[in-house]
Amino acid sequence: MKAPAILSRRASGLVGAGLLLLCLPAWWIDRTALLAAWLVALLFCLDVALGGLANVWVHNLTGGAWGEAIRVPLLTLGRALPALAVLFLPVLAGLPDLYPWAAGGNDWSAELSAPAFKDAWLTPGAFALRAVVVLLLWNALAWASRRPAWGRARGFAAGALIVYGLSLGLAAVDWLMSLTPLWYSSIFGLAVGVGQVLAGLAFAAVAACRREEAVDASTRRDLGNLLLAYVLTWGYLAFSQFLIIWSENLPHEISWYVMRRDGGWLALGIAVAVLQFALPLLALLFRAVKDSPRRLGWLAGGLLAAHFLDVCWLVLPSVGRALVPWHLLWLLPLTALGLPALCYGLLPPTGELHHA
Repeated sequence: MKAPAILSRRASGLVGAGLLLLCLPAWWIDRTALLAAWLVALLFCLDVALGGLANVWVHNLTGGAWGEAIRVPLLTLGRALPALAVLFLPVLAGLPDLYPWAAGGNDWSAELSAPAFKDAWLTPGAFALRAVVVLLLWNALAWASRRPAWGRARGFAAGALIVYGLSLGLAAVDWLMSLTPLWYSSIFGLAVGVGQVLAGLAFAAVAACRREEAVDASTRRDLGNLLLAYVLTWGYLAFSQFLIIWSENLPHEISWYVMRRDGGWLALGIAVAVLQFALPLLALLFRAVKDSPRRLGWLAGGLLAAHFLDVCWLVLPSVGRALVPWHLLWLLPLTALGLPALCYGLLPPTGELHHA
């Protein structure tokens, strides 16, 4: 690793730590807003890192030049998972301020067919235990993916995708769905997972397009086609969930969308639909976009920004009733910039995985 790159990483870490320290007064001013902004930034970083690893495992099973072009940056990015696991601690420390079930006084008997199970499942201790297990699993998968013996093994990749899918579904229910504990959707975990692999591949495409001389037009075309497939799949799942729930019109299900209809959240939802589905879909139909490193890079960067908005859409309206909205205007930018910068600064000095 060259000295300027090391200095740049250290500077990034210091800047990130400084930005996050500026958020500290919010722990006493508006803890719910701080934790909501923190959760958004943390989930976005986890999505990019885990989604990148999922694309590596998919490449192990399918092969192709596209995976070789993005393998090293995605495996390197997976090294941020230990830092992200530690950064989950503030969420555990502030559970009652973020999750309504953690504040106590829950009575599920009138709403659920199995109230005893939910009463045992949604407790701070059980939530923390599941979070620790999931984060340890993801770190173990990231570590194993960098080992020469397992890094390219198809058997390991298949098993990793199964473990990843199951654990991600569990995390999506706990960390996102339980923000509104009386709401549920069987499609939700899958939609979150597809959004995650889309974010991971978008990051990879940005990295590949910056190395124009090392990635040929055919590889960029493959990356563009994969982005198109993920965009289509995410759009299908998101719309299917909305269509089923809205047409059934059951109060305990439709409430999730009703709370996203008011207070400006509808505009955010429309922006997500346009920027993460409609515009990328149209652009990726053109070969000229996929062949051009500049155009594909900008489009992939736009998908990353759209995914951040998508995470905001999943988190913030669910805790909106307890938020002081203007606090998000300064907390959300600080966490959105601070957490990725800190994680980048904490990456190990070895930026190249030569055995990968």
